[in-house]
Amino acid sequence: MRKKNGKQIALLVLKIAVVVIILSVISFFAFRNVLLNKAIARISDKMSSEYNSSFVVKEATFKGLSRIEMKGISLTPKNADTLLRVNEIKTSINLSRLLTADIQLGTLGMQNGFIQLVKNANGKNFDAFLRKKDKEELNDDNEGTDYASRAYKLLHRALNLVPTDMRLKNLTLRLDDMGRKVTLNLMNLKLEDKQLESTIGVSAKDIAQNWKVKGFADPRNKQANLDFFNTDTTRIEIPYLNERYGLKSGFDSIHLNVDNIEMDSGQLHVDGYASIRNFMINHARIAKKDVVIDNARFDYRFLFGSDFIALDSTSTMQLNKIKVKPFLKYSIAGDTIYELKAHIPKMQAQDFIVSLPNGLFTNFEGMEAEGSFSYDLNFMYNKNKPNALVFDSSLKKDGLKIIKYGEADLAKLNTGFTYRAIDNGRVQRPVLLTESNPYYTPLDQISPYLRKAVLTSEDPSFFNHRGFINEAFKQSIIKNIKTKKFSRGASTISMQLVKNVFLTREKTLSRKLEEILLVYILENNRIASKERMLEVYFNIIEWGPDVYGIGEAASYYFDKSPSQLTLDECVYLASIIPRPKGFMWQFNDEGNLKPFAVKHNDYIKQLMLRRGLLVPEDTILQSGNISVTGRARASLRLKQVNPFENDTTGVQDFFFNLGKRAF
Repeated sequence: MRKKNGKQIALLVLKIAVVVIILSVISFFAFRNVLLNKAIARISDKMSSEYNSSFVVKEATFKGLSRIEMKGISLTPKNADTLLRVNEIKTSINLSRLLTADIQLGTLGMQNGFIQLVKNANGKNFDAFLRKKDKEELNDDNEGTDYASRAYKLLHRALNLVPTDMRLKNLTLRLDDMGRKVTLNLMNLKLEDKQLESTIGVSAKDIAQNWKVKGFADPRNKQANLDFFNTDTTRIEIPYLNERYGLKSGFDSIHLNVDNIEMDSGQLHVDGYASIRNFMINHARIAKKDVVIDNARFDYRFLFGSDFIALDSTSTMQLNKIKVKPFLKYSIAGDTIYELKAHIPKMQAQDFIVSLPNGLFTNFEGMEAEGSFSYDLNFMYNKNKPNALVFDSSLKKDGLKIIKYGEADLAKLNTGFTYRAIDNGRVQRPVLLTESNPYYTPLDQISPYLRKAVLTSEDPSFFNHRGFINEAFKQSIIKNIKTKKFSRGASTISMQLVKNVFLTREKTLSRKLEEILLVYILENNRIASKERMLEVYFNIIEWGPDVYGIGEAASYYFDKSPSQLTLDECVYLASIIPRPKGFMWQFNDEGNLKPFAVKHNDYIKQLMLRRGLLVPEDTILQSGNISVTGRARASLRLKQVNPFENDTTGVQDFFFNLGKRAF
């Protein structure tokens, strides 16, 4: 009897379930269009109340079990240009996932529409959609941060919105930034059986191209293998950047591979690679001409944990023949820590030289080397303990030797040569570093006080280092991070010498990178002795307006030879090296040094005493003041506007702080 009752109950439950399902299906079909239109109405109300915009769908209906068709879709901010308009959208939704609030598109058809982003004198038509979260929302977001979970959810939702079957036609992205216009017209896009192909027409000022994207795309399995190139095989030109930022850029092709996106043991792994061919970039801050990279590839493995984001050390970056193993990590476990490591495995020096990007290292063109090397960089910055910064840079050599110089012939430092400074892009008068120049001064004829004062101010460890001072780099990085600007450098006399003799004064990435490499070659191949380097340095650097070399400087300021300079005169000359053209601002109307300049010079003398470079007897009759008796005195007689007057920002301490920057 109990078994019979149990079967009857089970049968009754089954019948009820079937009836509920049937009624649900009937109800869905009966009211689905009503529900759809109510959902659209809610979106429209939200757009109106939160974004002050009008969202309209002229027609929206269900077709079949899961397909939705919409016509006349538009989004228009109040008193602004239409942001979006699409004539027709057809899509299907996975109903089983919809019941769990996990929207997944199955198919998508869209044609004849546009998105336009406009910025003009009246404002931006997209500004309302860029509103910032208030502080409470930001605080709520920061509580319980789990980077892995957040990233996975974001990627999962985004990929679910990419249908497995898609056909798009005649959809345009228009950009109008104060008259700078770009149009990207998606002529067609087809995704079928995991194969994607699309054509994009691009038009902008001086640009008219057709781009192609083609390859494998599987959004459900989170994989892709795509090629991006120009239909006529010429270089793709990137629009807008040149008009807006003066940056020209382009490439022949890009290959993008996403091999795996997986959540495992609380960590998100994203694996794949990207490569680019014939990449070109041109900008005044980078180099004077086009910089071209023939081939580059990036094999990546990104890791997201609950409290960190990292680029795993198994990743590889390759630039022509140069391979780098990078490691990047941002962690908030306890303290906020930034880490960077880079390892270049042992490679031939000549392979390194020929792999440098064309146009970025013009002084290395034609250079030849033998031997090999490996390199390691270790950087760590703790935001809560900035002074504990780690900066270690090491290069291991194996028979490394330069056997042929390029355009920058470093060996000329050992000979007499003609130096011509470049100031504001203009070549200055020639300065001969030979005995035929009456101002040329050998090192042993320069006052020892001046040699010691300049080294104390500019580079105390000049005779001990090999071009660079790790500790100075560390302190420079700490100061620049704290001030959030480039407020302190770490330039050695070797770097200043190379910059003056072999390079221009242009502030470009190219010049700075060349400076670093040339200094390393000069110092580590012992091309010139330290004494000869210092002698050339004293005879070429600028000491005032159109004053080059210590011979001219001693005459210009004091009508003396360099060997006759007093201690105070030497300390003064050392103090103006960073800003020689503005030397007159250190003096008052009577021609005496102002208090801040005297204070700075006294600090340098005290430092020299503590380091044993002076003895107390050297400072007898040295009050800290000087008397300008040479041609420079004419500049002091001119009535000048004092830029430091009424200054409350501490600019007067500038010269005093210069003396501390290398210690």
